[in-house]
Amino acid sequence: MRGPQLDAQAPPSIDSSHWGVFILSMPVLAEQLLHFFVSFFDTYLSGRLGATATSAVGISAYMSWMASMLAGLVGVGTSALVARAWGASQRDEAEQIATQALMLAAGLGLLICGLLQALASFMPAFLGMDAETRIVAERYLRIDAIGQIFAAFTFAGSAALRGTGDMRTPLLVLGLTNVVNVIASVGLVYGTGPFPRLGIDGIVIGTVIAQGTGAVLMGVAMTSGWLHLTVKFSNMKWRGDLVRRILHVGAPAALDGLVTFIGHFAFLMVISRLAGGGFSGPIFAAHIVGVRVESISYLPSVAWGIASASLTGRLLGAGQIAEAGRVAPRALTQSLGWAVFCTFVFYFFAPQIYAAMHTDPEVALAGIPAFQLMAAYQIPNAFLLVFVATLRGAGDTRFPLYAAILGVLCLRVPVAYLCGVVYGAGLWGAWLGMGADNTCRAALVIWRYRSRQWAKLKV
Repeated sequence: MRGPQLDAQAPPSIDSSHWGVFILSMPVLAEQLLHFFVSFFDTYLSGRLGATATSAVGISAYMSWMASMLAGLVGVGTSALVARAWGASQRDEAEQIATQALMLAAGLGLLICGLLQALASFMPAFLGMDAETRIVAERYLRIDAIGQIFAAFTFAGSAALRGTGDMRTPLLVLGLTNVVNVIASVGLVYGTGPFPRLGIDGIVIGTVIAQGTGAVLMGVAMTSGWLHLTVKFSNMKWRGDLVRRILHVGAPAALDGLVTFIGHFAFLMVISRLAGGGFSGPIFAAHIVGVRVESISYLPSVAWGIASASLTGRLLGAGQIAEAGRVAPRALTQSLGWAVFCTFVFYFFAPQIYAAMHTDPEVALAGIPAFQLMAAYQIPNAFLLVFVATLRGAGDTRFPLYAAILGVLCLRVPVAYLCGVVYGAGLWGAWLGMGADNTCRAALVIWRYRSRQWAKLKV
């Protein structure tokens, strides 16, 4: 990276104090809450339609999650490189990186859509779903795949803006997107107003409409000139050097995401075989409800992790290495209280949570004991999320990949199968594997962060 090239509109000073971390995190937290609300709402809607609908929404959530991690091929590298350039006052380079990222994301979104279309019939069958659930899930996945074209573009734009410390624009885009999502999904499920009644399909069609809206809003915002970071049409030509840098940092993160997805899908296969080696709709639905509700415990950790990543990258770009090393502990301290709170809520209110989320009593019977076990993992999860995000913000994307290979493939899946299927402990036993994975990876990334090797990396 070239030395600082100050221009007439140099970025403001970097406030990495406790208050600065807090202020930067709040828009991201609001964004995470909005995202959670829509995911939660989709699960709630499916719960009104039965276990088959919940299973379809659940497998789609896993596939969308894989798509978002593959989008990290562009997003993670973009955020790290923009943050370094912005911290070094290289505004022009930051804008060129953002432009390359959006161009890459457009192509990547098409590839992800094609991949998900190819997997749409394979995944439900591989999970051993019954014929009715398989038909619904396959159709749902094919529609959902279309939305990933738009989602990849929005993800890359958000990553570039966060690299500059702009957390408000992604929040505004997602907020408007979610309003469209809720209106369209409810209207299409129940046939409200001018919308046709589509039942289960209405949930995913509403999501795709919203994702397309989000991509348009992001494109308009980044080319309008209203923001500190502006994508210029004059920069829309391929820059091989910048593309290679984005992919050099982002490729391990995308591979990390792929490894994690493979492990999680293998874990999902274990879940689908907990009922005497065969598929059980209530057990599968109990798992989906549990992980969807649990995701609310992640929100502050994800938000403070994103803020920590942005600040760490910009401080490294500005040459403030010692201060960069103080950011993640501040972020962790501010987000840890919520994890502690969720530990108690999940354990003591698991029956009430399942009663509110699903109408089938068999779903609650399978899910409540496992959900109470999962309460114990909330604090390790907070450490894991904050430190992984910070390492990636510094450009250290390889170590989280190695940790994922060990935790997801060597612990989560084997322990889940052994305890859940072999020893017959059901969903409770399978989620022992999930806890072993998250706790191990949390310990590994804490060690890596404390080693300070991430501060010596060149991106």
